[in-house]
Amino acid sequence: MAEDLSAATSYTEDDFYCPICQEVLKTPVRTAACQHVFCRKCFLTAMRESGAHCPLCRGNVTRRERACPERALDLENIMRKFSGSCRCCAKQIKFYRMRHHYKSCKKYQDEYGVSSIIPNFQISQDSVGNSNRSETSTSDNTETYQENTSSSGHPTFKCPLCQESNFTRQRLLDHCNSNHLFQIVPVTCPICVSLPWGDPSQITRNFVSHLNQRHQFDYGEFVNLQLDEETQYQTAVEESFQVNI
Repeated sequence: MAEDLSAATSYTEDDFYCPICQEVLKTPVRTAACQHVFCRKCFLTAMRESGAHCPLCRGNVTRRERACPERALDLENIMRKFSGSCRCCAKQIKFYRMRHHYKSCKKYQDEYGVSSIIPNFQISQDSVGNSNRSETSTSDNTETYQENTSSSGHPTFKCPLCQESNFTRQRLLDHCNSNHLFQIVPVTCPICVSLPWGDPSQITRNFVSHLNQRHQFDYGEFVNLQLDEETQYQTAVEESFQVNI
């Protein structure tokens, strides 16, 4: 036990978060040369995009590591024995259970819009990294987002709290802050569901808080709405390696 405590004191809570996905590490792996730690899935995705460099410091990564990274078993053991604070409710949770906690933490869901209902489908990757979710569904959502537009060219939405319609994203945000600030009702976010990767079963318990946290900008200005979420993620990882460090 003394050895465990000694090992744990050399870490800070930030050490248990992946620098790529910014979530608590899942199946952590460590690079041999620079000793940086990532989620296994995040690391392998980054390796497909960057080639032979550490996603954090651009250090060299061997061919063997790129195919089969070494598990950070020491860190996994510490995550099983020690706790950290939930980002939203401050409850103390074992690090290895933190992701599971986020699926049931109402405060976390209110802030980050995480679905309280896990969609009943399996995700697999095709040759270009897209998921096997229905292409028709993605296409329909894209068309909906693009067709329901105002004269200014911005998409419009209906307020799920009062059913008033024809709001742009900014007007919906202003309307809800003015009229529904203290109205906490579980609803589906019309902005989220209109996106190509939107899930109609996703429930937001505090819609106004969700708007203020997640929709301070128009997605169409920053992402290609013709692509699904997995492709967007891989594109972002690829572009991050083009930045000079």
